[in-house]
Amino acid sequence: MRKLLIVVDYQNDFVTGPLGSREAAEIKDRLLEKVRNFDGTVVYTKDTHNADYLETQEGKNLPVPHCVKDEEGWMLVPELEVLVQENAGIIYEKNTFGCIRLAEDIRELYEKETLESVELIGVCTDICVIANALLIKTFVPEVPVLVDAACCAGVTPESHRRALDAMKVCQIQITEE
Repeated sequence: MRKLLIVVDYQNDFVTGPLGSREAAEIKDRLLEKVRNFDGTVVYTKDTHNADYLETQEGKNLPVPHCVKDEEGWMLVPELEVLVQENAGIIYEKNTFGCIRLAEDIRELYEKETLESVELIGVCTDICVIANALLIKTFVPEVPVLVDAACCAGVTPESHRRALDAMKVCQIQITEE
């Protein structure tokens, strides 16, 4: 049986950059520890935009340039970048909240072998974590999808909690390890 851990968008711009928060910085040690000790496959997503970000629908609704490909803010936090390199981690670049290609790959993996669970950690709970958790639950409804709340941070603590409650209703298991 195989387990997957998905680290969602734990990039500089969401931790110390223009969209960073105290809560995103505070989960770093727990998130890194979970990645280091995970008994399964770890994959990563990276929010990825181009120079024309402000002209996109997202950019018009959130006019804060961030995660522009190949810039410092687009990189995973340095400690996580080291782990990716050490473990030849798989990274999915995505230009929107959810990563359809990741969900499709998980469905394909599920069709080939037994998948015990898919767990998500990272940022932002209320945007990209919830979008990916719901996509994965949609693509592989019989696989347990988990979110470790202690390794996630939302835009605000309140929206983090609301997203966790919404995921719970959609049969996504919320843990606080």
